[in-house]
Amino acid sequence: MSETVHVAAMPAVPQREERVGLALVFLSALFWSFGGAIARFIETPDSWTIIFWRSVWAAAFLIGFMVWRDGVNGTKNLFLRMGLPGVAVGLCFATASTSFVVALSYTTVANVLLMQAGVPLIAALMSWILFRERVAPATWAAIAAVIFGVGVMVSESLTGQVSPIGDGLAVLIALVFACATLITRRFSHVRMTPAACLGTLIAASFAFTQAGSFAVSTSDMGFLFAFGAINLGLGLACFASGARLIPAAFAALLGTFETLLGPVWVWLVHAEIPSTRTIVGGAIVFAALLVHIALEFRRQRRPAKPGVTGMPQPN
Repeated sequence: MSETVHVAAMPAVPQREERVGLALVFLSALFWSFGGAIARFIETPDSWTIIFWRSVWAAAFLIGFMVWRDGVNGTKNLFLRMGLPGVAVGLCFATASTSFVVALSYTTVANVLLMQAGVPLIAALMSWILFRERVAPATWAAIAAVIFGVGVMVSESLTGQVSPIGDGLAVLIALVFACATLITRRFSHVRMTPAACLGTLIAASFAFTQAGSFAVSTSDMGFLFAFGAINLGLGLACFASGARLIPAAFAALLGTFETLLGPVWVWLVHAEIPSTRTIVGGAIVFAALLVHIALEFRRQRRPAKPGVTGMPQPN
């Protein structure tokens, strides 16, 4: 699943480190792309049980990663320095990760992932509405294309081909990711890893109150470990380590591999074929994102103009 954040422009880094950053961000997109395929293997019928164990494994991995990287005191300080903005980002991640699991019970993996592709443009629209940040005309065109593409995908709910609950949750995921992007852009001190870890703890705590049972089979626990620690936790650790070494537009471009590969794995492994409307609407959203990324490459080669909405990082 995807976590969208903004990373401020970083000073130039050595070419070798940039190659490492590119590799890490690509690996993060690769790990995240396995989420839908892993979820389809889990036989536990209670979504809240799945959310609980996924969140527990993800939190355990992220805490271990931060302790290894920053030490016990450093990890404690990371959480303390987040403040209310970090708590807000954590709530966004908790909502998104919870909605992702529940949405997969109602709609296709392709619907969920392709709607998330439009998060950077949704964030730009929200930034204009809330803070009146100037948005370039070309970005307005891309935003309109995303809205139209999502509309095409959601229209399946009106025909009864997929559940409106599933598509509604997919839209909610995109909206809360956009909110997380907005918060991290406004409060640049918010660190992604502890905020996301807080989100997994919040999700686990809420799921604990909702789950009918915590008992799962041995095979399901193995898939839940992969779903939480590897798909979510390791993907985030790779992104957090690599995104700071490369320009935002490179990270955005590499992040599109999650959207591309996710439905492919589910199709190859589980024979879940996206509908025609999903393919058409998703293609429109994806094309709009790629155009936006291309414009961002051009923008980053020129001196930044104050007040112009930039490209947030994809998960």
